[in-house]
Amino acid sequence: MLYDWLLFFHLLAASMLAVTVVSYTAVALGATAPGRTLFVADRCWDVGGLGTLVLGIWLALHLDEYGFFDGWIIGAIGLWVIATGLGQGVQRRMASGETAAVSAMHWLRTLTVLGLLVLMIWKPGA
Repeated sequence: MLYDWLLFFHLLAASMLAVTVVSYTAVALGATAPGRTLFVADRCWDVGGLGTLVLGIWLALHLDEYGFFDGWIIGAIGLWVIATGLGQGVQRRMASGETAAVSAMHWLRTLTVLGLLVLMIWKPGA
């Protein structure tokens, strides 16, 4: 029963990360978004990022078949750190008006999140 709740909230947190990526993708593709839209997207990343990390680690410790030091879990945590850092870079550059680097950093973050999703679904080496 605990596993079901942990997984539910972990997936809910992951969907919040997707909200951020989709919102920034729309802006990168030319949609005009009021500042409030990106503010909400950034808060979704804050809550979703913390939720995926904490609940993901809790899930890994809760299940006997996975260990915290499994390669796919360490890889996922590494990609999470990279995606979060890229997102902070995007926020800083958007605030300072440096639009040239924003798009590239956004697409790198998007690819990182997709890599994270691949690790979560297929769990290579598990």
